[in-house]
Amino acid sequence: MASMRTGYSGLQIALHWIVAVLIFGAWLTHDGMGRALRQRIEQDLSGFEGATLHTLLGGTVFALVLIRLIVRLKRGAPEPHGSPAIQMAATWGHRLLYALMILVPALGAATWYGKIEGLGEVHELAGNALMLVAIGHLLMALVHQALWSDGTLSRMFAASRE
Repeated sequence: MASMRTGYSGLQIALHWIVAVLIFGAWLTHDGMGRALRQRIEQDLSGFEGATLHTLLGGTVFALVLIRLIVRLKRGAPEPHGSPAIQMAATWGHRLLYALMILVPALGAATWYGKIEGLGEVHELAGNALMLVAIGHLLMALVHQALWSDGTLSRMFAASRE
């Protein structure tokens, strides 16, 4: 794994914000997917036939998160700020975010392309969990900025030159 850095690269920052917007968009467009899946099954559609904005956003999230993970593993990431407990919480929070960012679209793809209706409920539950964890991530970034003034949030707006 790559060494730790003091900041993120421009690519890491761009991927972070693009993925965040796409995840939010996918979450907003999930309504009606149960009906769309039933229609897909009834009409025996395959591949990209009957694709919805939600499925396209989810597939894009999955691809970009895999790229993001590869870049993070190759380039590294800044050390979390704060006490050892805060650092451990940040490390595990990021791990949970990455796990959900991979799991949610993978479950969605398995549901959609595998035409497994029951899996859709698991996908929806995991998607809601992802949104809750992402909101927690956002709130902690704001706490770092507003209360602790430790520069954590600013690292996600200006690329590091290292």
